[in-house]
Amino acid sequence: MKRIFDAQLLGPLAAMLLVALVVALTTDRFLDLGNLSNLALQVSIVSLIAIGSSIVIFAGGIDLSSGSMVALLTMVLATLLRDMGIPFWPTLIGVLVLGTLLGGLNGVLTAFLRIPSFIVTLSGLIAYRGLALMFNNGSPIFSLHPNLEPVFYGSVFGIPLPFFYIVAFYGAATVLMINTRLGREIYAVGGNPAAARLSGINVRRVQTYAFAIAGLMTAVGAILMAARLNSGSPNYGQTLELQAIAAAVVGGASLAGGRGNILSTLAGALTIVIVQNALNLNAAPSAVQNVILGLIILVAVGVDMWRAEIARALGGLVRNRSAKEAKEAKRGT
Repeated sequence: MKRIFDAQLLGPLAAMLLVALVVALTTDRFLDLGNLSNLALQVSIVSLIAIGSSIVIFAGGIDLSSGSMVALLTMVLATLLRDMGIPFWPTLIGVLVLGTLLGGLNGVLTAFLRIPSFIVTLSGLIAYRGLALMFNNGSPIFSLHPNLEPVFYGSVFGIPLPFFYIVAFYGAATVLMINTRLGREIYAVGGNPAAARLSGINVRRVQTYAFAIAGLMTAVGAILMAARLNSGSPNYGQTLELQAIAAAVVGGASLAGGRGNILSTLAGALTIVIVQNALNLNAAPSAVQNVILGLIILVAVGVDMWRAEIARALGGLVRNRSAKEAKEAKRGT
């Protein structure tokens, strides 16, 4: 438990609670039960995709393709269900497999062809969106299947199903990163790939697995997106990759790789969604929301890059204050 709830989690969790408190005090409708329920549903897709984005970042990479991959996978799901009549569960399994393969392709191009992950996934961002537009002449596909909406809007004992998805996937990801060999290898590769290679770790394999996991989590997000709207569209998933990366960075993941806590990503996702929810409640235009999201990423990365300097500055202030108090106490005696 100490390894899970460490200092890397406490900071993002405190920031999330502070943001929630400020929004609650400044926005009347924030604590409305309907809004909180909508907030919980909204965070589910972002937070699940952010698991994959975080693992890629832990491994020293970046994934910009997840939003476009969501669009492609929702169109594939819609085509299989409505146009081709493929049964419900085989279709969902097929979408999960396809997402894993697409993520693995990103990993292979990065690890084995030595193309920077930024370039690979930026190409994927463009290509996957283009492939999505090839389905149904680029038009959305509606009314997919009667069993699809309950996947997102269903509940157990009055608790929405997305809550269970978050608990299950974040629990599995936490076990993966803390208690398995692959998780430790991901941190090692992200921290220092050369040292990891010299210690016997197959760096290429680890990088490929990290991207494959990201593809799987993107497929989960795509299924939930299609279930939420009971449709597939080449326009779905826009800016989702930025929200997922922002969630990881706000959660304390270092873009240099090798450092981060998967549960902190959930706190980061909640922070991002709470801010967006507050802007929506105050009728802020989407352009303003994009600007604020960009500023959040910029500040979070700046804090990460200047982490050591900030720690030294705070440490110096504490030491100076302690020395001053000790001097005054000595003078008083």
